[in-house]
Amino acid sequence: MGVGTQANSAVRGLAQVGRLTSLAVEVGRLTFRRPFQVRELVQQCWFFASVTILPTALVAIPFGAVIALQLGSLIQQIGAQSFTGAASALAIVQQASPLITALLVAGAGGSAMCADIGARRIREEIDAMAVLGVNPVQRLIVPRVLAAMIVAVLLNGLVSVVGVVGGYYFNVVLQGGTPGAYLASFNALAQVPDLWISEIKAALFGFVAGIVAAYRGLNPAPGPKGVGDAVNQTVVITFLLLFLINVVLTAIYLNLVPPKGM
Repeated sequence: MGVGTQANSAVRGLAQVGRLTSLAVEVGRLTFRRPFQVRELVQQCWFFASVTILPTALVAIPFGAVIALQLGSLIQQIGAQSFTGAASALAIVQQASPLITALLVAGAGGSAMCADIGARRIREEIDAMAVLGVNPVQRLIVPRVLAAMIVAVLLNGLVSVVGVVGGYYFNVVLQGGTPGAYLASFNALAQVPDLWISEIKAALFGFVAGIVAAYRGLNPAPGPKGVGDAVNQTVVITFLLLFLINVVLTAIYLNLVPPKGM
């Protein structure tokens, strides 16, 4: 019986993955089909930005400070102070910025998106749209997923700037580093693909967060409690997927793009 239960759980899990993938494919297909919901896209971009921009900026400052202080202390011990700027900035741009952005887009924007779609589902608004001949995925899901991607990319740039400036301040002011050495090492080792991979990660993270939130919102358990559970599941599932995707993208990038000067 235990084996049968485990097999059934595995089958249900694979079915969930299949339906989630089908929703992602459908969103990609309907993105380029008219009519495009421009007004809904603008409203959702503003909504995502309004709930994430301040927390993202506030989280980026201590995150950049921790990276700068820890790396500064370590590099001083091994006598490589001239590389502090490059190490701090590359860690922030390549890893910290997209992850901070994704976690806040998923935690704040994604949970709100899931709650909104779930409430529409239990009020049978989604079914009413389908009866009227309106595709709920094209009308509701596509603008929200695109908004999550756009805001994630823009917030990633904000986090990168705030994190690098914060790291510069904490390294130069608090640890007595040299401003010229900080900036020179950053310019010597950083390269444009570092920023590109950061933005690609942010866009993909925003897409995943939007798809998971939409899927859980469209398939909640009955009743208000089901919507609350769907919101919690959205955050947990998205976080797990984001960290897995980040590992894969980082490994691919480091193998395809050689370090500067190599």
